Amino acid sequence: MSILLEFIGFKDLNSWSVLHLLENDFKYNKDYNLVQIGKFLTRDKTPVLVNDTIKYKRVTIKQYNNGLFLRDIEIGKNIGTKRQFSIKKGQFLLSKIDARNGAFGVVQEEIDNAIITGNFWTYDVNYSLVNPYFLALMTTTKQFMRFCQMASSGTTNRHYLQENKFLNVKIPLPPLEVQKRMVRDYQDRLDLAVLQEQQAQEKEKEIENYLYRELGIEIFKNDNNKLLNFVNFKNIGRWDSIYLLDGNNIQSKYNLIPISNILNTFLKDLDNNSLRIDSKKYPTKNFKYIGMENIEKETGKLSQFQDVKGIDIKSTTIKLPKNFFLYGKLRPYLNKYYLNKHDKYNIIISSEFFVFSTKNINKIYFKYILSSSFIQNQIENHMKGARMPRISEATFKNLKIPLPSLETQNNIANHIGSLKDDIQNLKEQSTQNKSLALKEFEKEIFNEA
Repeated sequence: MSILLEFIGFKDLNSWSVLHLLENDFKYNKDYNLVQIGKFLTRDKTPVLVNDTIKYKRVTIKQYNNGLFLRDIEIGKNIGTKRQFSIKKGQFLLSKIDARNGAFGVVQEEIDNAIITGNFWTYDVNYSLVNPYFLALMTTTKQFMRFCQMASSGTTNRHYLQENKFLNVKIPLPPLEVQKRMVRDYQDRLDLAVLQEQQAQEKEKEIENYLYRELGIEIFKNDNNKLLNFVNFKNIGRWDSIYLLDGNNIQSKYNLIPISNILNTFLKDLDNNSLRIDSKKYPTKNFKYIGMENIEKETGKLSQFQDVKGIDIKSTTIKLPKNFFLYGKLRPYLNKYYLNKHDKYNIIISSEFFVFSTKNINKIYFKYILSSSFIQNQIENHMKGARMPRISEATFKNLKIPLPSLETQNNIANHIGSLKDDIQNLKEQSTQNKSLALKEFEKEIFNEA
């Protein structure tokens, strides 16, 4: 507060706690009047007795201004709480448990006539005073969520918003036209963010199309009903009939070779020493650990290292030297691959990865081949295990890849790298615009920098 003493009219006081007196001190734009929320919201409690034979729409409300959505449509006999409440399009809805995390929103047509439990509150809105979407933005700002945290009470795990405090709190309320303009500005930012996400997705598709086009790749399903299949034996590493007949027939305008042909080392370092390590033998040593959960599927990105001591690792692990690849043999359809560019000498990984180095191939080109559906199409018929499918070392080494000239590999790697940079920039811009959308609203309504 900017002054030592503040005088409050008792007629305006709905709570005698010092905390409540201080928590409403919004640093709002002085051009706007402060208005009690209860002046434009009226609680609606339209009861519904759930009938076992009728299907009902149920809703979920996402935190941090992410709106209301249809949760499911369920028949009454499967709904435990029989006394519920109905909601209507255009009403304002909140979760009394998660209000402190921005769980507010406007009822859309998709969830009109849905039912809610008593953990949600529904309000009719006086549209002549407030735009409900402005209110949804207002109630999901940092300042308002801070108020909701202080206006909630209950046990350690369950804090419930106190309705009297919610309805009596005053918020900055610009004229309706200004409210609508603020909502429009916010939505324009979000629309731009969505467009940038879509553009990034289109470029991701472009990468695959470009790779297939440049390499002249075609994939045909084998017709196992044919009496004869002709195989070029010089290009295969396995002779069993299942491997020869099962799966996909792949073609490229370049020579197709098994991955084994470009492997320099496999589960061994450059001095031919095993990369397997029993980390329990080094109980106090600090390691940077990579598990399956630390590699993002399909992107080739490491989300994080886990800092662990040797004694904390319960199973055998594998060292990951610099410039070595890893590839997930467990659930390979997740397409978890990674090229290690870190200088750290103490990186160890789960034994559910293959670890290897390559030769006579552009590493970046090979990484993009690993990431493509070209590899996945070959893997799909060779996973073993129903609950936790894996591929064998032999299967991995016999996966075929196109091998153009080194110059062509370099050109492909550079072009895809440029597309990847564009994708990253679009994703960063999208994230920034999502953040700016609410920040710009807060700056205007609260005079925040």
